[in-house]
Amino acid sequence: MNSMFRSATFKLTVWYLGIIMLICLGFSLALYQVTTGELNRGLHHESDRISRQYPIFQNDPALRPDLNFDSSARRILWRLVGFNAVVLVGAGFASYWLARRTLEPIQEAHEQQKRFTADVSHELRTPLTALRMESEVALLNKKNDEAALRETIASNLEEVTKIEVLINSLLRLTRLESDVLQQQFTPLRISKLVEEALDHVQPLAGAKNITIDTSSVTDATVNGDHDSLVQLLVILLDNAIKYSPRDSTITINAKPEGDHVSISVADKGIGIKKEALDHVFDRFYRADTSRAKVHTEGYGLGLSIAQMITDLHHGTITLRSRAGHGTTATVTLPLVAKNA
Repeated sequence: MNSMFRSATFKLTVWYLGIIMLICLGFSLALYQVTTGELNRGLHHESDRISRQYPIFQNDPALRPDLNFDSSARRILWRLVGFNAVVLVGAGFASYWLARRTLEPIQEAHEQQKRFTADVSHELRTPLTALRMESEVALLNKKNDEAALRETIASNLEEVTKIEVLINSLLRLTRLESDVLQQQFTPLRISKLVEEALDHVQPLAGAKNITIDTSSVTDATVNGDHDSLVQLLVILLDNAIKYSPRDSTITINAKPEGDHVSISVADKGIGIKKEALDHVFDRFYRADTSRAKVHTEGYGLGLSIAQMITDLHHGTITLRSRAGHGTTATVTLPLVAKNA
């Protein structure tokens, strides 16, 4: 825990403890006043009753209400002091625990924001550095002809495209974090979503002569955001195509299971190592160490966006893979109720 959150935890603990003790002391004071008032009234009543019934004890010091009251009031006071001391210790630990619990989500969000900012800065620095270096080299070399300058400009445009892809991905993440999107959900057919996703990835699949088999797609209807669900399928298909060998087949399977529909995208590519599977949904993570033979472009945001889309639609997404044996990505989404 950094110093800022340690300080915040201490301050919040003091506030919680102060509120608890203020309530406890107020309650103890009221209890003391009520108890001693009743005790004083009771002692006078008993003393008067005994004096009337037994006149011989009228001057007996043992029956003086003030002496008995002072002794009993002190005992009540010390017991209340002891009770408040116990409450102070217990409330101190409870206040610290509650302060930690209160600040933990804020601290976690703060740490995520710091990591996210650092990751974005790192990812942006690479294409920006390339842009600057190539431009400086082109400016310093006075012998550059038109062809060389065109090549430099084309290379710079590629870097600009990479930056644009990253920014668009970040904007999608921001949009998916908004609850407003859920208010736009409409009934959507799985077969139609698969068809539209295929239109997006067909050029990439065609370039590698990859066949996408949709014969196992059973139609079903889900509630969701059209563009987001198409994007989800495009991400899964795009990954499958990138890491599949030429002339291979990718299979899309969709079938209702109870009140959910299960959609899977299976490839026969090089797969993912077991140690990388725990991190594939992390932002900016790329399991290139397990896929060293394949060079792909990207920023490691695809599966993070896919998971956010799935969570937004109250579904689940899992990856099952073994290095050298392909990967299967499975998404489950709630079906539209039949009586809806």
